[in-house]
Amino acid sequence: MIDLPKPEAIFTHESDLDGFVSGLLLRRLAGEVFGLQAPLHAYHNHNWRQRSPTEKSAWVSDLAFEPRLDRPGWMVVDHHPTEALPKRALLVHDPAKSASLLCYELCRQHGLGTPALDQLVHLSDIADLFRFEDPDFVRASDYANLVKTYQFWNLYELIGGDLERLVDHPLLEVMAVKRRVEDPLGLAWSKLNVTPISPTIGYVDTVVGNINLIIHQLLEQRATPYPVLLTLFRKGNGLIIASLRSRNSEALRVAERLQGGGHPNAAGATLPRSVQQIPDALNYLRQVLNPAPPKDTPLNTLESAFAGWERG
Repeated sequence: MIDLPKPEAIFTHESDLDGFVSGLLLRRLAGEVFGLQAPLHAYHNHNWRQRSPTEKSAWVSDLAFEPRLDRPGWMVVDHHPTEALPKRALLVHDPAKSASLLCYELCRQHGLGTPALDQLVHLSDIADLFRFEDPDFVRASDYANLVKTYQFWNLYELIGGDLERLVDHPLLEVMAVKRRVEDPLGLAWSKLNVTPISPTIGYVDTVVGNINLIIHQLLEQRATPYPVLLTLFRKGNGLIIASLRSRNSEALRVAERLQGGGHPNAAGATLPRSVQQIPDALNYLRQVLNPAPPKDTPLNTLESAFAGWERG
């Protein structure tokens, strides 16, 4: 059994089901081991990277391990690829498992497993690692869409911080109806609205439906010539998030070129603050993600290409 440091606070990923489940599991674990209600904080990746780690001790889930987190008294539970090696922090890491599953394994070592949590963590693992071949993939996507639709803290308040209350929650009926009604409409529209970013990357515009399931169907049906499909989301603070999906592990490599990360088939990145609108984002992505022209390309050809990007 791992000797756990006592946390001053717990930090988790705000954007998805995996961060939601893993963060609440760690809070429960802290209560069991140390008898305390550690403050829970949730961050989007961009804001987390800008935050200075001032706490003497903390637990972190579903936020990639990096050298600045390698501190005595810190534990990071994560599954994103990393080249950093821990020297002072405790790192619980396995890229083949979701953060929620890794946290749940720690919980079960302390007798905190339940049938309801078994089910919820299984679905979180499927959704976060985009295990589209799993028979529970659609159901897992409905659970994941709860966090996307109702947001982290609203959902937290709704279930009173009790993860078991999320299992078979009535709002899942809303997700199922939205999927049955909205997804076919959204899929048909998105099929007609795929824009090339590069020879291998297509931007999929969306208007309605579960974006993850729509992208999954486009990839499964091979409805576009692009092995990597990209969607864009503009947050309330003006930041634009790029989400990438693939079937053959190409998504992560593309995200890394955008200074992002994630998983082989499900990854994402935050675009620079200077990119404020979707048309600007498309121009930026074309410039960054297209192969560099050969060195002997005539100057006038380069000028024409740049002018084309600007017209976008």
